[in-house]
Amino acid sequence: MRAVLYILTTLAVIGLAFWAYRENYATQAALAETRELRQDIRTSHERLAVLRAEWAYLNRPDRLRDLAEINFDRLGLLDLRAEQFGLVGQVAYPPDPLLPITNPVDVAHLEEETRP
Repeated sequence: MRAVLYILTTLAVIGLAFWAYRENYATQAALAETRELRQDIRTSHERLAVLRAEWAYLNRPDRLRDLAEINFDRLGLLDLRAEQFGLVGQVAYPPDPLLPITNPVDVAHLEEETRP
Protein backbone atom coordinates (compact mmCIF):
# COMPACT_ATOMS: atom_id res chain seq x y z
CA MET A 1 0.00 0.00 0.00
CA ARG A 2 2.85 2.35 0.81
CA ALA A 3 4.44 1.72 -2.57
CA VAL A 4 1.26 2.83 -4.36
CA LEU A 5 1.09 5.94 -2.18
CA TYR A 6 4.75 6.76 -2.96
CA ILE A 7 4.20 6.24 -6.69
CA LEU A 8 1.06 8.44 -6.70
CA THR A 9 2.87 11.13 -4.69
CA THR A 10 5.85 11.00 -7.06
CA LEU A 11 3.56 11.26 -10.09
CA ALA A 12 1.71 14.19 -8.49
CA VAL A 13 5.00 16.00 -7.83
CA ILE A 14 6.18 15.36 -11.40
CA GLY A 15 2.83 16.59 -12.75
CA LEU A 16 2.94 19.74 -10.64
CA ALA A 17 6.54 20.37 -11.67
CA PHE A 18 5.58 20.02 -15.33
CA TRP A 19 2.63 22.40 -14.82
CA ALA A 20 4.84 24.96 -13.02
CA TYR A 21 7.45 24.69 -15.80
CA ARG A 22 4.81 25.42 -18.49
CA GLU A 23 3.28 28.28 -16.48
CA ASN A 24 6.72 29.82 -16.01
CA TYR A 25 7.36 29.89 -19.75
CA ALA A 26 3.84 31.18 -20.46
CA THR A 27 4.41 33.97 -17.94
CA GLN A 28 7.79 34.84 -19.47
CA ALA A 29 6.17 35.00 -22.93
CA ALA A 30 3.39 37.26 -21.63
CA LEU A 31 5.94 39.57 -19.97
CA ALA A 32 7.97 39.77 -23.18
CA GLU A 33 4.84 40.61 -25.18
CA THR A 34 3.93 43.28 -22.61
CA ARG A 35 7.40 44.81 -22.93
CA GLU A 36 7.06 44.88 -26.72
CA LEU A 37 3.61 46.49 -26.52
CA ARG A 38 4.85 49.13 -24.09
CA GLN A 39 7.75 49.90 -26.42
CA ASP A 40 5.30 50.21 -29.33
CA ILE A 41 3.13 52.56 -27.27
CA ARG A 42 6.17 54.68 -26.35
CA THR A 43 7.21 54.85 -29.99
CA SER A 44 3.68 55.81 -31.04
CA HIS A 45 3.54 58.56 -28.40
CA GLU A 46 6.86 59.95 -29.61
CA ARG A 47 5.67 59.86 -33.23
CA LEU A 48 2.42 61.57 -32.24
CA ALA A 49 4.35 64.31 -30.43
CA VAL A 50 6.48 64.86 -33.54
CA LEU A 51 3.39 64.97 -35.77
CA ARG A 52 1.71 67.50 -33.46
CA ALA A 53 4.83 69.66 -33.51
CA GLU A 54 4.97 69.48 -37.32
CA TRP A 55 1.28 70.35 -37.54
CA ALA A 56 1.76 73.36 -35.28
CA TYR A 57 4.77 74.43 -37.35
CA LEU A 58 2.88 74.13 -40.64
CA ASN A 59 -0.17 76.00 -39.31
CA ARG A 60 1.67 79.13 -38.20
CA PRO A 61 -0.47 82.16 -39.05
CA ASP A 62 2.38 83.99 -40.82
CA ARG A 63 3.12 80.94 -43.01
CA LEU A 64 -0.56 80.48 -43.89
CA ARG A 65 -0.87 84.18 -44.68
CA ASP A 66 2.15 83.97 -47.02
CA LEU A 67 0.70 80.89 -48.73
CA ALA A 68 -2.65 82.64 -49.18
CA GLU A 69 -0.89 85.62 -50.79
CA ILE A 70 1.23 83.42 -53.06
CA ASN A 71 -1.79 81.40 -54.24
CA PHE A 72 -4.31 84.25 -54.33
CA ASP A 73 -4.81 83.96 -58.09
CA ARG A 74 -5.79 80.29 -57.85
CA LEU A 75 -7.58 80.20 -54.49
CA GLY A 76 -8.83 83.72 -53.86
CA LEU A 77 -8.25 83.45 -50.10
CA LEU A 78 -8.23 86.61 -48.01
CA ASP A 79 -6.86 87.32 -44.55
CA LEU A 80 -9.28 86.90 -41.67
CA ARG A 81 -10.24 90.14 -40.00
CA ALA A 82 -12.51 90.88 -37.06
CA GLU A 83 -15.00 92.67 -39.33
CA GLN A 84 -15.67 89.41 -41.18
CA PHE A 85 -17.25 87.80 -38.12
CA GLY A 86 -20.83 88.35 -36.98
CA LEU A 87 -22.45 88.38 -33.59
CA VAL A 88 -24.10 85.39 -32.00
CA GLY A 89 -27.46 87.16 -32.15
CA GLN A 90 -27.16 87.33 -35.95
CA VAL A 91 -27.04 83.56 -36.37
CA ALA A 92 -30.26 82.19 -37.87
CA TYR A 93 -31.17 79.07 -35.95
CA PRO A 94 -33.78 76.66 -37.34
CA PRO A 95 -37.29 77.12 -35.90
CA ASP A 96 -38.51 74.82 -33.17
CA PRO A 97 -40.37 71.79 -34.52
CA LEU A 98 -44.16 71.91 -34.38
CA LEU A 99 -45.81 69.97 -31.62
CA PRO A 100 -47.67 66.82 -32.67
CA ILE A 101 -51.44 67.05 -32.94
CA THR A 102 -52.93 64.59 -30.47
CA ASN A 103 -56.65 65.51 -30.45
CA PRO A 104 -57.60 66.66 -33.97
CA VAL A 105 -60.89 68.46 -34.50
CA ASP A 106 -62.74 67.83 -37.78
CA VAL A 107 -63.57 71.36 -38.94
CA ALA A 108 -65.21 70.24 -42.20
CA HIS A 109 -68.37 69.25 -40.32
CA LEU A 110 -68.33 72.47 -38.31
CA GLU A 111 -68.34 74.58 -41.47
CA GLU A 112 -71.37 72.70 -42.88
CA GLU A 113 -73.34 73.19 -39.64
CA THR A 114 -72.65 76.96 -39.45
CA ARG A 115 -73.67 77.74 -43.06
CA PRO A 116 -77.17 79.19 -43.50
